[in-house]
Amino acid sequence: MKKLTLLLLLCWTLLAACLPNSPTNPSSNSNEVTNNSVSTNKLDLSNRDLTTISQDVFKMVNLQELDLSNNNLTGALPAEIRHLQKLEVLTASHNQMTGVPAEIGQLGNLRVLDLSNNKLTGLPYELGNLRNLEILNLSGNSYSEQDLAVILQSLPKDTRVIK
Repeated sequence: MKKLTLLLLLCWTLLAACLPNSPTNPSSNSNEVTNNSVSTNKLDLSNRDLTTISQDVFKMVNLQELDLSNNNLTGALPAEIRHLQKLEVLTASHNQMTGVPAEIGQLGNLRVLDLSNNKLTGLPYELGNLRNLEILNLSGNSYSEQDLAVILQSLPKDTRVIK
């Protein structure tokens, strides 16, 4: 029921954002939705007590920002994260995640990756493929320092890593 409600909310807000002069889109040039949960390039799913991420999220290929923080996500992000090729900011902090999929290394436009305050123990070496990464926040995790050392060899030298 919760998933269906969220899906209906997403569909409604996306439709409303496209309609000129609608209550959530007062000007025909605006792409923002007034409740800030969805816009054409940003999706805020924070603080929703989510335990899984709907597969529909990974079909939103124009997303530039995705906020999954402060939920109850476990395991790893789905490998389908690779479909979000325009993603620049991914915030998945304050969850219960124990892993990160190797496919995250395919997000070539990613500038900010916040995985802080999870239960990460290992990191995929593919994080080193993120050539545009400016900030990598891993604080509040028990990841392998050896994994991070390998990743840091490939990341841009000016990437700010928060441990």
